[in-house]
Amino acid sequence: MISFLISILLYPSPRIEFSEEEIAQFEKLALSINDGRLINYQLPYQKFRFLSYLSMKGNYVFHGSNNHSIECFEPREQTLYNGEMTKAIFASSDPVWSMFFAVFNRNKLVGSFRNGCILGRRKKYHFYSINESTMKNKPWTNGMIYILPKDKFSTSIQGKVHFDEWVCKELVVPIGKVNVSLEDFYYRNQIATHKDNESLLKTWMLYKARTMLPNWKRARNSI
Repeated sequence: MISFLISILLYPSPRIEFSEEEIAQFEKLALSINDGRLINYQLPYQKFRFLSYLSMKGNYVFHGSNNHSIECFEPREQTLYNGEMTKAIFASSDPVWSMFFAVFNRNKLVGSFRNGCILGRRKKYHFYSINESTMKNKPWTNGMIYILPKDKFSTSIQGKVHFDEWVCKELVVPIGKVNVSLEDFYYRNQIATHKDNESLLKTWMLYKARTMLPNWKRARNSI
């Protein structure tokens, strides 16, 4: 039942098919992943496609940040998706979700923001909602996607429905990074706005409907 509700209320991950030419160029660019260096991305394909291709290869997880110059990640106290405290580095095998954290300027946060990439019924579903006070601050910036070695991380899976959340409890050095902006974020037109004092359940229930309302779209475009 929960998986069914998620499939109705949230947006599924993009279905991507890669052409032979695209794969050839992605494979060539992937050779430049080394020692945490910035990847000079000049390909005509959207960046999320390249990052998704890397994810499909199964060797990487991703961390999005406003900080452009992280040389080493250290574990820190934070909360898992289920509310449990842990001291770890967070990452995701889904680069689209990670990209949200790269382009969302946490310094502009006033109140709450809600987001996630959830695995249910063998598919991934996304949601992104920011409270009104924060949205008025125009909380977008250019950021960085850090490519991290997947073998250093373990998934925090609990139950049949869970977030695509991976954790590492030791120091990790990134093996590559890519500059990103809001224009690179696949769900940039599906970011909802919720009331400052709204419950999480209500945000979930109204999320997808809000992003489809014509008056909401007009209001968003004016921000």
